Amino acid sequence: MSSTAVDTAQSRFLCLEEPHAHNGTLLGFWIYLMSDCFIFASLFACYAVLGTNTAGGPSAAQVLDLHGLAINTALLLVSSVTFGFAMLEMSRRRKGAVLAWLAVSGLLAAGFVTLEIREFLGMIAEGAGPGRSAFLSSFFTLVGTHGLHVSVGILWLIVLMVQVGKFGLSEANIRRLQCLSMFWHFLDLVWVGVFSFVYLSGVLR
Repeated sequence: MSSTAVDTAQSRFLCLEEPHAHNGTLLGFWIYLMSDCFIFASLFACYAVLGTNTAGGPSAAQVLDLHGLAINTALLLVSSVTFGFAMLEMSRRRKGAVLAWLAVSGLLAAGFVTLEIREFLGMIAEGAGPGRSAFLSSFFTLVGTHGLHVSVGILWLIVLMVQVGKFGLSEANIRRLQCLSMFWHFLDLVWVGVFSFVYLSGVLR
């Protein structure tokens, strides 16, 4: 077989394989997100059952601060918007703009995690730690699990920024950014649920 025929065969093979890899990756990531939905649904259910069991300790209205939460929520939601800008720039193949918007998204998310950690430390210092009551245990578990996901997302974002900076907007990096984008927006949706179900209902209860 001539080298031309071999090259042609390899090209056809790659053309067939690349869409399959792309679709397979996105499908696999959707399955992962569905499994994460079950995890958060279980944590929401636990909080619904245990959220009023204060065991004589502080209630949600006594320990939760809606004013600080408004800033925290704004940081996370705006980071989702800036991540959307990064995806738009990715479609235009503007590597520098993609990296800039990703950096903004990462900084906003880091601010969210920092404020959340400060909230946790403040509650623990006031004697409202996770071991104080069933309400606080379920609260720290639910909100902490979300915060851990955001922290993992920030780490993933940093790794992707290094890869994009080094290898550019290759097909593999575009696929990875698409997966991270789904993960990022998923965490925003979960936080809206946490904000509404845990904080608002807890304070107004």
